[in-house]
Amino acid sequence: MKIFNLSILFCCLLTTHLMAQKGEEVKINIKADQAGVKIDKNIYGHFAEHLGRCIYGGFYVGEDSKIPNTAGVRNDVVEALKELKIPNLRWPGGCFADTYHWQDGIGPKGERPTIVNKWWGGVTEDNSFGTHDFLNMCELLDTEPYLSANVGSGTVQEVADWAQYVTHDGVSPMTKLRLENGREKPWEVKFWGIGNEAWGCGGNMTPEYYADVYRRYVTFMPGGLFRIASGASSGDYNWTEVLMKNIPNNMIEGMALHHYSVIDWSNKGPASTFSEEHYFKIMKEALKMEELVEKHSEIMDKYDPENKIALVVDEWGGWYDVEPGTNPGFLYQQNTMRDAMIAGTTLNVFNNHAKRVKMANLAQAINVLQAVILTDEEKMILTPTYWVMKMYNVHQDADLLPIEMNQKYYAFGEDKLPAISASASKDGEGNIHISVVNIDAHKANDVTFNLEGVNLKNVTAQILTSDQLQDHNTFEQPEKIKPAEFKKFKSKKGEITMSLPPFSVVVFEIK
Repeated sequence: MKIFNLSILFCCLLTTHLMAQKGEEVKINIKADQAGVKIDKNIYGHFAEHLGRCIYGGFYVGEDSKIPNTAGVRNDVVEALKELKIPNLRWPGGCFADTYHWQDGIGPKGERPTIVNKWWGGVTEDNSFGTHDFLNMCELLDTEPYLSANVGSGTVQEVADWAQYVTHDGVSPMTKLRLENGREKPWEVKFWGIGNEAWGCGGNMTPEYYADVYRRYVTFMPGGLFRIASGASSGDYNWTEVLMKNIPNNMIEGMALHHYSVIDWSNKGPASTFSEEHYFKIMKEALKMEELVEKHSEIMDKYDPENKIALVVDEWGGWYDVEPGTNPGFLYQQNTMRDAMIAGTTLNVFNNHAKRVKMANLAQAINVLQAVILTDEEKMILTPTYWVMKMYNVHQDADLLPIEMNQKYYAFGEDKLPAISASASKDGEGNIHISVVNIDAHKANDVTFNLEGVNLKNVTAQILTSDQLQDHNTFEQPEKIKPAEFKKFKSKKGEITMSLPPFSVVVFEIK
């Protein structure tokens, strides 16, 4: 009898638990009166490497192209990226940067030497897109250039000359050379990366050795620059520890971090025909960004308690197998709703850690990895990642609003992941923006925003979602996925309630 009663009691408790779990909602308390640290616009930066069709055929088609261009740069690309309000653009790499010699890319195009791109496909390129082309393009885009200097195969003098060539406003050998090449006034180039992935393709250095190399290079660079050290790969916390310990704070403005959402480097899986299992594992890697930012920040806090050195996540995004029939070295992959989930959750992490994360660069801008734009000759499409970054650009330079939330989980097999991700900000005009993501592949989740004391009479929202996780835009259907107005919410008495659809991104605006 006791066993029977215990069984009934257990069943009742289990039923009650399941009912409560089913009806439970995610409550997100937004402290609208506690605006604090600014979300630096540079978190929304991009990356353009000499890799595959990112530069040639992506950004640059040459002045003789039938595709409408300005000095060889595609006009449609410029227009699309200006709509994103991209704050900075990193160039020329990547691994390519540490084989790139900038003087090969200046002067008359017909006289420039060629270069073999040993990292990406072994192709020979003609250096027709060089320093002037890139920096002038940044002016077209109204964005800040971020130059990655060659430390791996270059010299201190080479980097010092490059900095003088592009930034010095006065008499010098490099400014004379710049004038001879058609540019009188210097460009504004603040961001400089001192090498790239020094632990790998940038020289296979130890952190102790690289710290000394870094100190040597920056010693001979002009003052007033934002100098970014080649930082750790994902969870290599020792790299960050050694650099923060060995590089004086007055010699560094930024510490890089690279993290890609990839499961197995030897078998990355398809970009658009993936299974739910693969989706779950990729999202698990993407959500590790929270832990990585927190732990690298903790190390930086020890050596920089005044928070003067930025954490710069200058390579992030999803990495899969290339599209069938394309050059394996060109890293061309499709971009689906899965990538929208990666972008939305990752940007929420950066926003919420804006005290330390001051800059980031999605890899990469066009035709490579998690691109925002794909091109095919004269055709161009915008990817789901593009639309997430456009929806989120309302956070740029806005004040972060602290949030507190409980959580519901997306389960697959015996594992589970947080289903809901969110961040909030208040802009200079007092408008509040809230970005929220539901990564669950099947379930809608009930979400309530609590904004006590906020007038909710003028609330609008946009949503990005689709029928299948694998859905993507194509050159035949370029607008299959794009933002739409979201009306399925209620707002009253300081609360906004909604049912957030599976694998969706929603951004609210409260005026």
